[in-house]
Amino acid sequence: MAEASASIPQLAFRSAAGRWVLAIAVLGSGMAFLDGTVVNVALPDMGRDLHAETSALQWVLTGYQLTLASFILLGGSLGDRYGRRRIFVIGTIAFVAASLLCAVAPTVETLIGARLIQGVGGALLTPGSLAMIEASFRARDRPRAIGAWSGLTGVSTAIGPLVGGYLVDAVSWRAVFLLNLPLGAIVVAFAHHVPESRDPNAHGHLDFRGATLGALGLAGTTFALIEGPNGVSAGVIAAGVLGLAALVGFVLVERSSANPMMPLDLFRSRTFSAANAVTFVVYGAIGTFFFLMVSFLQISLGYSPIAAGASTLPVTVIMLVLSARSGGLAQRIGPRIPLTVGPIIIAVGLLLLTGVEPGDSYLSAVFPGVVVFGAGLVLVASPITATALAGADESHAGIASGVNNAIARVAQLLAVAVVPVLVGITGDGFYVPATMTHGFHLAMIIAAALSVLGGVLAWFTIRSDALRPEPERQDQYSCPLAGPPPPAPRAEPART
Repeated sequence: MAEASASIPQLAFRSAAGRWVLAIAVLGSGMAFLDGTVVNVALPDMGRDLHAETSALQWVLTGYQLTLASFILLGGSLGDRYGRRRIFVIGTIAFVAASLLCAVAPTVETLIGARLIQGVGGALLTPGSLAMIEASFRARDRPRAIGAWSGLTGVSTAIGPLVGGYLVDAVSWRAVFLLNLPLGAIVVAFAHHVPESRDPNAHGHLDFRGATLGALGLAGTTFALIEGPNGVSAGVIAAGVLGLAALVGFVLVERSSANPMMPLDLFRSRTFSAANAVTFVVYGAIGTFFFLMVSFLQISLGYSPIAAGASTLPVTVIMLVLSARSGGLAQRIGPRIPLTVGPIIIAVGLLLLTGVEPGDSYLSAVFPGVVVFGAGLVLVASPITATALAGADESHAGIASGVNNAIARVAQLLAVAVVPVLVGITGDGFYVPATMTHGFHLAMIIAAALSVLGGVLAWFTIRSDALRPEPERQDQYSCPLAGPPPPAPRAEPART
């Protein structure tokens, strides 16, 4: 029998049932986020083994981000309609199957194709993980639960280079994909501990036109951005024009559709719109850092894969220790200050890394920038997610989560596609130490500017009371008058 979100027990953060929901959601989404960065450290070995140029390596990363961003909104809609846990499990299975195909890929073309499929699986499971938390926890515990989810998935993102480096050194770059098999098996085996939830108001046909146009728009523009530096041909121009036209069509379809994949009404909330604007800018900077950092250390400074991966370990430690506290801080003082200060601190860390040169030691040159970057990241990751969801109706948790995730992925996708072109890391230049060093320094300056812009946007657009919980609905009423109690008031979307 269908279960509506309203019928789910509103779980406490410290309850055993709440811990199960959080653990499964973190493990599933963490697997997808881990794969977004664990591959980065394997890129040099992967490129040499498969004889791939810079553009092919960009597709290994952006192919995954492309389908993840293209279909994550559809994944959120499917979860709201057919059950968030059900779609979450289906996405996990697809993700694991594609990971196996990545591990055995004989050519870079096969690997790119498998990464595209992997992104589709990630698009199904990622919005469901957060929507399950939003629908399961009681209102006053949601910011803490979302904070824990953000922090722990952030740890999986930050620990990716270390795990990837170890696997590349000890086994092969192919082992970074095999890691998903046991993780996915655990998620599927224990997913029954998560209560099923769905949007009781979801009805009508799914927005496949919107999903198709969104995918074509991102694919066309991404292809033009990546392949353009290799030569502006008729095919590149056609892809760019088709991509832009599809994106315009996507917006028009979403405006007129009876059941839009991305309801534009969500953006009437200032909180929701502001949080997603900050997400786009700041995650573009974060994506640039994780894309280039470990490759720069290997190519320019001669680090081994495991040493390059270990270089970001301070970020992991900071996220693990402070993420839950960051969520609590944002709830107490409001998200405006953390989302203003955090991106500026990130920018300082990125600028410190522009001074790293071949021959420098890790402790004196690399470590300070990484630590400062991590300190800023921990102030951003949890509050930005909680703020985005606070601006949407609880019944649209899957769609709101999908939109926020999609915007973060599109930002990272564009960063990987555009930044190497802007800083001159194209063709075989990716493997040339001097070219990589110069390009990395310029890339960190660009990323720092983006991050500062995100902090400025947060200061002027996000209110300090955005995370203030509304009074929870009472289940019982006492009334001195005869007759039945009055009906429970209908929950309204958060207004700011």
